[in-house]
Amino acid sequence: MTQSRIPARLGAALAALVLLIIALWFGAAIGETAIPFDAVAKTVANRLFQAGYPLDPIDEGIVWSYRLSRVVVAACCGAALSLSGVVLQSLLRNPLADPYVLGISAGASTGAVSVAILGLGGGLIGLPLGAFAGALIAFCLVSLLAMRAGRGSAAIILAGIAGSQLFHALTSFVVTKAANAEQARGIMFWLLGNLSGVRWPDVGLALPVAILGLVLCLGQARALDAFAFGKESAASLGIPVRRVYVILIATTAMMTAVMVSLVGSIGFVGLVIPHATRMMVGVRHGVLLPAAAIVGAIFMIGADVLSRILVSGQVLPIGVVTALFGAPAFALIMSQRRASL
Repeated sequence: MTQSRIPARLGAALAALVLLIIALWFGAAIGETAIPFDAVAKTVANRLFQAGYPLDPIDEGIVWSYRLSRVVVAACCGAALSLSGVVLQSLLRNPLADPYVLGISAGASTGAVSVAILGLGGGLIGLPLGAFAGALIAFCLVSLLAMRAGRGSAAIILAGIAGSQLFHALTSFVVTKAANAEQARGIMFWLLGNLSGVRWPDVGLALPVAILGLVLCLGQARALDAFAFGKESAASLGIPVRRVYVILIATTAMMTAVMVSLVGSIGFVGLVIPHATRMMVGVRHGVLLPAAAIVGAIFMIGADVLSRILVSGQVLPIGVVTALFGAPAFALIMSQRRASL
């Protein structure tokens, strides 16, 4: 049975990879200025393989220096947030768990803003490290609040909402107190999700983190399957519960922090994409995790494209687009789940 499934899985993986490449291709071609699809392929060939295709220097510059790096980071962000949502929902056994709801994104934003504006760390701490510290602090605080409130499924969500509001308030306080008008405007736009300033050095950070996060999560796929039956059942199956918790929470915090430091806080991706992917491929994490990463990457590329073309002459914050489409999608998924019960 296992051998018969291998060709099907390889075919599905190849199809998913092709869809991701097509999404990246569309993301690089569509925008304020339309670029021919063949020009995108020729630009990549020229830059990577010195193919020597004759191209308009302006079109080539737009594709390579602006759009292609942007869509790659968008794909990494979507994959990382989707993976984080899958892991948190499985670990906590709560369908509403995701980095945004649990305050991890808000904590990462506070950490990044504190480094950028207050200069915490004396220049020795970069935005990703500051965001990582803020994400971990936020999750620890939310966990303590949840333990004090009780063990119920709603406790962690209520604690996450409280933590989110606290860290959003701290971020607003820091911006209001210490930032000048230009910094405040830039920070507020960034907090809504902003890919406009992304360039190739950011790809060098986002891509390894997304790949590493996927590898670490896949390494714990069997443990995540066991957590579906609760921590006690997982422990009875030989799963080192505490070690798995530490590894996976640190992984989700790392992925969330790096993506927040690059593009700001983006909601609904880690909440909606895991549910949508489970409806397509099931609940086995060996398949669910890579599928969620691919679906999240494609979703974020699509959201980035829409952010560039919805309003003529203006780029919307990508967090606005994900919320506009994510909220109705989540309501639809929840209504279907309720109808199936």
